[in-house]
Amino acid sequence: MDYTNFIWIFLIFISLAPMVKQRVLDSDRLRFMRRLEEKRGSRVIALIHRQESMSFLGFPLARYIDIQDSEEVLRAIKMTDPKIPIDIILHTPGGLVLAAEQIAYALAKRKGKVTVFIPHYAMSGGTMIALAADEIVMDDNAVLGPVDPQIGNYPAVSILKVLEEKPAKDIDDETMIRADIARKAIAQVKDTIRKIACCQYSEEVARPLSETLASGQWTHDYPISFEEARELGFKVSDKMPEEVYKLMNLYPQSRPQRPSVEYIPLPYEKRPGAPKSANREK
Repeated sequence: MDYTNFIWIFLIFISLAPMVKQRVLDSDRLRFMRRLEEKRGSRVIALIHRQESMSFLGFPLARYIDIQDSEEVLRAIKMTDPKIPIDIILHTPGGLVLAAEQIAYALAKRKGKVTVFIPHYAMSGGTMIALAADEIVMDDNAVLGPVDPQIGNYPAVSILKVLEEKPAKDIDDETMIRADIARKAIAQVKDTIRKIACCQYSEEVARPLSETLASGQWTHDYPISFEEARELGFKVSDKMPEEVYKLMNLYPQSRPQRPSVEYIPLPYEKRPGAPKSANREK
C-alpha cells in the first residue's frame, strides 16, 4: 500500500468515527430507555440538550428546545395510550417559547400521570414544560429557571424599563416598537403559564406562580433551587431514580482535549482505613 492510499484511508476513518460513535450511543440509549419503561410501566421520553459531537467532522453543536423537538414529543405522546404514564427526562437550557408551549399543553391534557425528571437543570422553556407535570422529580442540587420573555438579546422587562426612565421624545422608534412587543410578550407568557399551571395547581397557586416566573424580577439565568421551587408552590420531589442518572451518562458532553473535571467513577462508602470526615467549622 502506497503512502497516498494510507492517507486517504486515515482521512475516511477520522471522518466516519464520530458518526459511528453516535450510532452506538443512540442504540445504547434506546435499549436503556426500553428497560426503564418496562420497570416503571410508562412511556419514557428524553428531552436532553447537550453539546454533542454530531456533525460530519465531530464539531460540537449546541441544542435548544425547537420546533423539531416539539414535533417529536407530540408524536410520542400521540403514540401512547392516554392511560399509560409518561416519564420525561428533562435537561435543557430552554429554547423557543412556541415549542415549549406545545409540549406543555399536550402533557397537561393527558389523563395518565406525567412525571418530569430533572437531574441537573431545566431552565426557561424547560420550567414551563415541568409545570404541566403531575409530579416534578428533581435532584436536590438541580435547578429550574424564570420564564420571562426575551426580545432579541434583551429581557422584555428591561426594554419596558427604558420607557419609565426616559421621556418618549428621547426614545428612538425601534426601541418603542420593541417595547410594544415586550409588553405583549410578558402578558402572553403570564397567561400561558397560568393556563398550564391551572391544569395541575389551584388558581391560588397558579396565578402567583405565573407572576413570579414571567415578571422579570430575576435575571433570565437565575437558578431556582429545589427548596425555592417548593416554597413557590411547585409539586417537587427529590426521589430521583438511579436509572435516570445512568441514562444521563449516555448523553456525554463533547469533551476538550483535557477534561476540566476528573474523578474516580466509583461510589465511595465508609470502609476500614478511610479517613474520618471532620465537621465543618462554622
